[in-house]
Order: sequence, then C-alpha cells, then structure tokens
Amino acid sequence: MQLSFARRAALACVLSLGTATVFIPAAFAQSSGQPQRVRGTIESLSDTTLTVKSREGDSVAITLKPDYRIAGIAKASIADIKKGDFVGVASVPGSSGGNNAVEVLIFPAAMAGTGEGSYPWDLEPNSTMTNATVSNKVENADGRKLTLTYPAGEKTISLPENIPVVTFAKAGKADLKPGAAVFVPGEKASDGEISTSTVVVGNQGVVPPM
Repeated sequence: MQLSFARRAALACVLSLGTATVFIPAAFAQSSGQPQRVRGTIESLSDTTLTVKSREGDSVAITLKPDYRIAGIAKASIADIKKGDFVGVASVPGSSGGNNAVEVLIFPAAMAGTGEGSYPWDLEPNSTMTNATVSNKVENADGRKLTLTYPAGEKTISLPENIPVVTFAKAGKADLKPGAAVFVPGEKASDGEISTSTVVVGNQGVVPPM
C-alpha cells in the first residue's frame, strides 16, 4: 500500500540528538486529524496536559500523548545555510512578485526529507512552508536568495535581513516551564480536544519561529 504524503511526512520526522535521546518533531508533518498548530507561551504543565497562552490570547489545553517528544530550538544564521542542506522555509508572496522568507529552519542531516514539498502554512496570512534541498544560494547586489528543490519542482525565495534562522536542539521536560515559548503541532478531534505528540520549546532563548 502506498503511503500518503501526510503519512510519509509523519514517519520521516525522526531525529537522533546524542546517543540516547530521540526527538520526533512533527512540526512540518500534516496530521491525520484536523491540524491545530498552537504558538504561544506555557501557562502550566501536568503529566497529561500542557496549557498554553496562545498568540491569539486564549488559554489552550493540549493533551500530551503517551511518550510525547520535546525538541528545542537553537539559533543559527544565514551563513550556516549551504548548498545541499535540507531546510524548511516559511515564506509569503512578495510585493513585487516572488516569495520572501519569514523564517528558515536548517534540518540536521539525519532529518533530510522530512515533510518534503511545498504546502500551505498558517504562520502568517498566505504563507507556505517549503521543505526542500538548497540547490543554489546567491548573494549579490539584488539581495540573498535560495533556490529550493523538491520532487514536484523548485522555488526561489528571497531572504530579507534579520529573518530568524534556527535548527533543532536537545530539550527535556525541565524546559517546559511557565513563560517558555512553544510551538505545538497538534490535531483537533471532532469533540474539540487538541492533542499532540510533539512540543517544540525555545529552551535557548530563541522563540520557535515556525
């Protein structure tokens, strides 16, 4: 049986950091239920529930699935992006055409292929997420641009000054403190319950930009 894009993306989201710690950041996988991505700061944590003050201002109770994973975020730079890297770039249409990056995630080599493709995203209005390989990086008088290649095609994205560039890092339950910035890729059931198997936390002073 051939797996759907969503299922392949979810299965691909595996990253080993260190010898014993395994994270499964599903930040760029499409869930089997209704996707419900929560961005905000932690209000409280129990054994089964994470409560987040969302960027919209409401408190969101998120059920933590058994053996849920925690991933951290570390700061990187545009200079760290190299040809051949696998990256995730959120972008929006530019005023004069093309696409402008909003943030860049540099995937560790072990995660190459995660959620590969380009699809709608909800970081900003009209934003998309493109997970692809950097086939070209240009810096000239016209600015900085990345050409991203994936099986269905390619996309050239401009990199504005001072956009956040990050990569994944180690994190643990101790990092899920009140006030910590989080990005929680979850799914919403028909009864309204939101659940997740992954929490991405800004444990190194970096707000998860995705």
